[in-house]
Amino acid sequence: MVYVVIGVIVLIVVLIVIFFISSYNGLISLRNGVRNQRSQIDVELKRRFDLVPNLVETVKGYANHEKAALEDVIKARNSYVSAGTDTAKALAADSALEGALSKLFALSESYPDLKANANFSKLQSELSDIEKRIVFARQFYNDSVMKINNKVEMFPSNIVAGMFRFETEPFFEAAAPERENVQVSF
Repeated sequence: MVYVVIGVIVLIVVLIVIFFISSYNGLISLRNGVRNQRSQIDVELKRRFDLVPNLVETVKGYANHEKAALEDVIKARNSYVSAGTDTAKALAADSALEGALSKLFALSESYPDLKANANFSKLQSELSDIEKRIVFARQFYNDSVMKINNKVEMFPSNIVAGMFRFETEPFFEAAAPERENVQVSF
């Protein structure tokens, strides 16, 4: 009888240890997945920001007096470069660049020669492809965030998460200007 009780106690302890180890390793795996997805977004954002100087130089030749739009694009790119590993600053710079680029492309409508320029068209096409990859990277990032946040917040894995100070991760969310309706005027 004593051996049965000791056996049951040992079995319970072993099961608890296995639970803690598997929960901890699962949380580590999910956290690393979020970090990986965040770095994928950074790779695509960097690719886009590296394309910007070429785009600006192409536009300069046609729209030299449209300095404000060009300066906004350059300023947003520099903000991204200076953000380093600060994801929040990088995402803010990304949002600023999206607005600046939309103004820049709106300018191209005023300059038919620019719109017809092969280099500009190529850069615009590359940028469009990068934008698609950024969208997918953000989607995968948010999926990864949802998985780790569920583990951190749901019972019983929240016990292990609390013990080892795992925290929920922020979702990538569109900035306020991106949520507004597009204003088109002729």
